[in-house]
Amino acid sequence: MILLLGGSGYVATTFAKRLSDRGLYFRLISRRDCDYTRRDRLIELIDQTKPSFLINAAGYTGKPNVEACEHHKADCLLGNAVLPGIVREACERRDVPWGHISSGCIYSGSRQDGSGFRETDPPNFCFRSPPCSFYSGSKALGEECLQGADNVFVWRLRIPFSNRDGERNYLSKMMRYERLLDVTNSLADVNEFVDACLHCWQHRVPFGVYNIVNTGAVSTADVVQLLQTHRHINRPFRYFRDEAEFMSATSGVPRSSCVLDNSKLIQTGFPIRDVRDAIADALRTWQPER
Repeated sequence: MILLLGGSGYVATTFAKRLSDRGLYFRLISRRDCDYTRRDRLIELIDQTKPSFLINAAGYTGKPNVEACEHHKADCLLGNAVLPGIVREACERRDVPWGHISSGCIYSGSRQDGSGFRETDPPNFCFRSPPCSFYSGSKALGEECLQGADNVFVWRLRIPFSNRDGERNYLSKMMRYERLLDVTNSLADVNEFVDACLHCWQHRVPFGVYNIVNTGAVSTADVVQLLQTHRHINRPFRYFRDEAEFMSATSGVPRSSCVLDNSKLIQTGFPIRDVRDAIADALRTWQPER
């Protein structure tokens, strides 16, 4: 049995669907079911359910976006920095292997040679390497809490999207934003992300950190072109002149734009798609929000 922490979150519900599709027995737990931010309660839950694996898809992202983390710092630290350490202690005490959903937003830009950041590269968009958003800083601290652990996968997600319209879907946001900032990023089809995570566990690949993103990177303008081609959106897309104008027009919270290298994942045998192909397929099979 797989124990899945995360309640109604975007990633947690995707895990629940993909696990159901595979016929794998799991229990989805929200904080209303069990306050897993308390180590004793989480250990009790593990003792009761006796999972063979645990997935921590819980965390604090802020609504409607990460800017909310700047105003709810205690909640952000608890969900993203403290909780991973609590889950580590509970799983180590009960000898339960587990996976933790982290984020690629702990980086900015790319490596000096223009390639994507690798799992061994230290974060450069965090509290130890400012400026950064509070969200990114908290996610980097969460990874620090897991250093040295030998029974955990750390799965880094970056800008999730899918073919289902929704407030957390990057493609949905792109269709609705009034103005855009043209930057280059790695992205992840959220269904492929979950499948890759489950691949790590089911194929018993070595524990450790994995960048789980689609191959390659795209600019905002690239995505707009794909939207116009496959969704036939004819309205004009307006852009900020540069990052300075974007910062002055918004809250001023620094945003991560980065490229990640996924070769470590590919070496495990998981067949992840090129990011442009994945976006195009999502748009061709688009399911509007009901």
